[in-house]
Amino acid sequence: MRCSKCLRFCLFCFLTGVLLPAAWADQVILKNGDRVTGSIIKKDGTSITIKTEHFGTVAVPWDQIESFVVDKPIHVVLQDGKTLQGSMTAAGGKAEVTTPQAKVSIAPADITAMRNEEEEAAYQRMLNPGWGELWAGTGTIGFAGTAGNARTLTFTTGINADRVTKTDKTSLYFSLIKASARIDNESRDTAEAIRGGIGYGHDINSRLFVNAFNDYEYDRFQDLDLRFVIGGGLGFHAYKSERSRLDLVAGAAYNRSKFTTPLIRESAELYWGDDYSLKLTSSTSLVQSYRMFNDLTNSGLYRVNFDIGLSTKLLKWLSWNVSLSDRYLSDPAPGRKTNDFLYTTGLGITFAK
Repeated sequence: MRCSKCLRFCLFCFLTGVLLPAAWADQVILKNGDRVTGSIIKKDGTSITIKTEHFGTVAVPWDQIESFVVDKPIHVVLQDGKTLQGSMTAAGGKAEVTTPQAKVSIAPADITAMRNEEEEAAYQRMLNPGWGELWAGTGTIGFAGTAGNARTLTFTTGINADRVTKTDKTSLYFSLIKASARIDNESRDTAEAIRGGIGYGHDINSRLFVNAFNDYEYDRFQDLDLRFVIGGGLGFHAYKSERSRLDLVAGAAYNRSKFTTPLIRESAELYWGDDYSLKLTSSTSLVQSYRMFNDLTNSGLYRVNFDIGLSTKLLKWLSWNVSLSDRYLSDPAPGRKTNDFLYTTGLGITFAK
């Protein structure tokens, strides 16, 4: 008798452990009969995003949903701008939101957005952020050296930071490399370069945006004391998804380059290029930027900027970063090469505010 009671008790615990999580999870049933169980994160545009236990984050077309149930409170935004908060059910062309005050019936077609608590907090934060808020990026530092018959030391550092809101994006970047070698008791610098700048883009609509930038560059072994470039133009959001983004840009710029020879070049330029980002995995991302500058003052001259970087999160705050930066000048200072590469790798601190 005691064994029978123990068996029934164990069976009850098993069924409770298996069935209760499913009962309390959000459920979405598609028109083809498929069922998705998990936690509804948001609905925007033409899809609804669900976080599942076994398949990660899944985006489901809104027009393919037959019915759904949201157990946890969710923020529902209607076409007239009104927002409701509560649990929710939808089936048969009708939806019902259970708020603390009452049950409200609405048409699914009137729903413009849905956001869980985390998404709603992020949305509210993006509405009117202060200038010091929303910055995210990495700071990297790297060392390399040898000792013995030859003594060498290489130091690199870099900072990349972005501030992205609902309508604009501000970017800051800085990179430095300095290397020295001592051979046969003679010490000399073998590399020394600094690159930095700021960029800003503001959306005109969902596709078109305006952009402006200001770049600075010093390269001792190019005989370049300072290159100052300021410019701006138009951009086009060619592609955007949860994992990747491609922007195309074009415009005009002013370039003043001072060399130690002494040579000073001042010119107007037309530029075009792209900015691309790709989230390879949940912890690894790639960014790439390309610019072609055509000299309008000196016909036939041009220069090219190409940058690519890979970042892998090792911990929540620690990352391993690799970057390659190439600067090509069709007509360098006398006696200098056209190409200069700057590649760095090292550990980085990830920050977000």
